[in-house]
Amino acid sequence: MSYLLPHLHSGWAVDQAILAEEERLVLIRFGHDWDETFIYGLFYYFMDEVLSGVAETIKNFAVIYLVDITEVPDFNTMYELYDTSTVMFFFRNKHIIIDLGTGNNNKINWAMKDKQEFVDIVETVYRGARKGRGLVIAPKDYSTKYRY
Repeated sequence: MSYLLPHLHSGWAVDQAILAEEERLVLIRFGHDWDETFIYGLFYYFMDEVLSGVAETIKNFAVIYLVDITEVPDFNTMYELYDTSTVMFFFRNKHIIIDLGTGNNNKINWAMKDKQEFVDIVETVYRGARKGRGLVIAPKDYSTKYRY
């Protein structure tokens, strides 16, 4: 499903995408497009399916880009991109931190399966960012105590 979303092929393109958006939230999914898990595994399939599925719904207040971390390794150390897929939020050239209850407030690094749940997160981040908040609290707690 990653072929349905725009890709950024250089560090400069990533910087320009973040800098160019004045009114919308910028979501960037860092990961691998060539990885076998994209086709056969659950992680990429679900995350990219959710991202492409909600792109039309959130287009008025958010834009989604994909970055292959092998092709563009510029941000791997800076954003600690060690996971197979990571979604990060930016607004007006500022990284928006989101408290999901997981301890890692910088990014979403697991597969989201529910499109409406992801739209709710994006709306919450957008509303908080528009108010000037650098830390936004997610509408749902994703800590492990609620996964059982």
